[in-house]
Amino acid sequence: MRKKLKIFVIIVNALFITLIATACGENSEAAGDDSETEVLRVAFNQNENHPQYKALESFGEKFNELTDGQYELEVSPNELLGGQRETVELVQSGTIDMAVVGGSLMENFNQDFVVFNLPYVFDSIEHQMQVINDQEIVSGLYRSVEDEGMIIAGGFHGGVRNVYNNQQPVYTPGDMNSLKIRVMESDTNVQMMELMGGIGTPMGQGEVYTAIQSGVLEGGENNELIYNELAHFEVAPYYSLTQHLMVPDYLIINSDRFNGMSDEYQEIFMEELSAAIDLEVELFDTEVQEAMEAAENAGAEFNEVDISVFQDEAEPLIQEKLTSETSKELYEKIREAAE
Repeated sequence: MRKKLKIFVIIVNALFITLIATACGENSEAAGDDSETEVLRVAFNQNENHPQYKALESFGEKFNELTDGQYELEVSPNELLGGQRETVELVQSGTIDMAVVGGSLMENFNQDFVVFNLPYVFDSIEHQMQVINDQEIVSGLYRSVEDEGMIIAGGFHGGVRNVYNNQQPVYTPGDMNSLKIRVMESDTNVQMMELMGGIGTPMGQGEVYTAIQSGVLEGGENNELIYNELAHFEVAPYYSLTQHLMVPDYLIINSDRFNGMSDEYQEIFMEELSAAIDLEVELFDTEVQEAMEAAENAGAEFNEVDISVFQDEAEPLIQEKLTSETSKELYEKIREAAE
């Protein structure tokens, strides 16, 4: 009897030790979950050679390193996670964490974003980048969409948009008389092109080549990288440096995701994003020069333009779009930064 009791006690003790060990293991795993790498999924609509993609990759590497592996960026290029409109919604819902989106899309959430999308609002790339990442100027605007489930973390340079066509070089608004020029799908851009002398025709970017080729359009307007990458020089060889738009691209992040980071990690995030934005501007400049050279070698003709004439023509549109006190104040700050 005593022998059986002793065996029973041994078995019970063994089971008790096993349960304790299991519980400790589960607690250890739970504690490990807190230190596991959190993957931040980022939607990007261009390819892996784009300066913004390269900058995001650099940003991800540094953020991962400086947070001791706590965070890792997973950038999906080529609209793999959807078009820009769709990815805004995915960020809002928290389905993905971040996305790079065109500045005009943010007007759907706050009309004051229009200030950064107007023609000739920036004098240079340096002026644009100085403004769109100056927290004293933009913090209120960038946080104004927080209730919509997102925050704008920073602004990338999205290129300088210029006019190109298949008829002749453009030097004055008169040179674009009756030319149908593809513009981004917004009333503001249609009005802008009309003031510049052309006929603004909204259309998806993927349709432009065929539309020019078939005579539906005479030209388009975009930066040198897109012009060369999409081979629009084949159907519209005259590229005129009107420099009419510098619409920024924004990196948006789900507000809960960003606010859930520690203060330390938020600071690292913003510092390394700022460094990545500087890198993107450098890469963009280099690739613009390479794109222009490649397009010229393929038959494109580039010409300088006295933009002051176009600036004068676009001025009424700027005044028309500054409809709120906030937008007027923002515009004044932008112009002050140029002085």
